[in-house]
Amino acid sequence: MRPMSQQHVLGIDIGGTGIKGALVDLAVGDLIADRYRIETPAESTPANVAKVVAQIVDHFGADLGDGPVGITFPAVVQHGTTLSAANVDSSWIDAPAEQILADELGRPVVLVNDADAAGLAEVKYGAAKDAEGLVIVTTLGTGIGSAIVYNGVLIPNSELGHLEIDGYDAEKRAAASIKTKEGLSYDEYVPRLQRYYETVEFLFTPDLLVVGGGVSKKAHKFLPQLKLRTPIVPAQLQNRAGIVGAAWIAANS
Repeated sequence: MRPMSQQHVLGIDIGGTGIKGALVDLAVGDLIADRYRIETPAESTPANVAKVVAQIVDHFGADLGDGPVGITFPAVVQHGTTLSAANVDSSWIDAPAEQILADELGRPVVLVNDADAAGLAEVKYGAAKDAEGLVIVTTLGTGIGSAIVYNGVLIPNSELGHLEIDGYDAEKRAAASIKTKEGLSYDEYVPRLQRYYETVEFLFTPDLLVVGGGVSKKAHKFLPQLKLRTPIVPAQLQNRAGIVGAAWIAANS
């Protein structure tokens, strides 16, 4: 493992099935070594998850120094409080999660929504690097995550997957999980994406749209079929994005 420096910050990504961490080289926006992963506890309360996060921090040892740790979480996060809970225990709702994690780790923590972290990483290092104006990053997965970034500044907790479109919660029609669940071909899936992204475009008039999530690895099968004024491109950082974004936010908060 390389020695820790001011350019090397630990990012941790808390998910419903796994908690992953890695040191990030902020000079280049990439992981220094492989991610270290531990399964999310079956009873995924704040206290239990904090103990697993502590194991990940301990894994990286004294090389961390006393700097902050950036942590993502699948929830609305406002001033360190988690206001929702997706695929984790409901006790996270209205929990002072950032303080719980900081107390367990004995070091500063910056907690951020997972889609916001991934989106900011794409703006700082990935598909939207050097893009000016309004960038909207979406992740097509179990639901639809989103991040809104204007001239490099994050507008947090956008939750654009929950736009109501044609009487439906958008992610109930256009998330990648729905494509799988309903056995849709790409030709059948594209009209749903078209309706979603044309609505986002109408409401926000972005300068660039970025599409992440596992399905973006096959972006060539659907992005060219979308008819939008706004350029729309696949994300670049894939499953590293949340960790990279969390580390960047921690270092710059």
